[in-house]
Amino acid sequence: MPEGAPGTRASGLVLVDKPAGWTSHDVVGKVRRLAGTRKVGHAGTLDPMATGLLVVGFNKATRLLTAITGTDKTYLATIRLGVSTVTDDAEGDVLQTRLANAVTPERVDAAVADLTGDLQQVPSAVSAIKVDGQRAYHRVRAGEDVRLDARPVTVRRFEVTGYRRAEDGTTVDLDVEVDCTSGTYIRALARDLGEALETGGHLTALRRTAVGPFSVADAVTLEELAVRFTSTELSAAAAGLFPVRRLTGEEASELSFGRRIEATGTDGMVAAQAPDGTVVALICDQERQGRPEVLSAKPEIVFAPATAPAAAPTRDGGRT
Repeated sequence: MPEGAPGTRASGLVLVDKPAGWTSHDVVGKVRRLAGTRKVGHAGTLDPMATGLLVVGFNKATRLLTAITGTDKTYLATIRLGVSTVTDDAEGDVLQTRLANAVTPERVDAAVADLTGDLQQVPSAVSAIKVDGQRAYHRVRAGEDVRLDARPVTVRRFEVTGYRRAEDGTTVDLDVEVDCTSGTYIRALARDLGEALETGGHLTALRRTAVGPFSVADAVTLEELAVRFTSTELSAAAAGLFPVRRLTGEEASELSFGRRIEATGTDGMVAAQAPDGTVVALICDQERQGRPEVLSAKPEIVFAPATAPAAAPTRDGGRT
């Protein structure tokens, strides 16, 4: 077991730089063995072909993963125009080839602009979305014709950083950087860009560089993790993700029992921090049932065990 492996006694996040060829599930299995605990999960699947940032949580920090999954993502990708594949990436069989010799940087820029902003995106058929209880990619591999419904996504930035035409002119490779909301499929962007340019398109490379506030620059490889287990402690991770509300001892105790406290006055989730710096819970202002005019902070996720508030000191210095 590597130096610093937490076992079951600590909780936190590990930022892993996922290698190509590994599934996200493979990475979780490896971290389980290295951490010495079974309770491990990840925030946002990466395809086997993709590399880059995979946020992994262990022990109590697995409860943070849902919130992290919903944050914005940043990707570096290479899109090949002129070839369509079954999977919309380089791992799938070729469906169709079309000449890309009429593609120009100006046409690319116009098509990219149309795929920036609020979109209704049809996910790639080879995705982990469930259709009647079964993953879409399982149905495709079984020979079914899978058609998924469009979903709202936002592409905040879609920037072409490189443009390379093949010597024979049949294909064009585009290096792009994308900032987008959770649930956006970069493979689907490649497919839709290719269709807009009447050439077809697919991904040949994909690397995730950021998930919410976390950067791949701070990630470690699995080889490095096997030598020294590096993680961000749960309270520090939660305080870095959300605004912080500093609690009194009594408020910390109330939240540890799942009870409401005075409203935060902040929209969205807030990390509730006890006097000792421990994040006791994630809280959110909500109306009280039957009294919509009254707001209070409700614990959405409680990390700390229930504790009684500290007794007030007596006049003789605490002796009883």
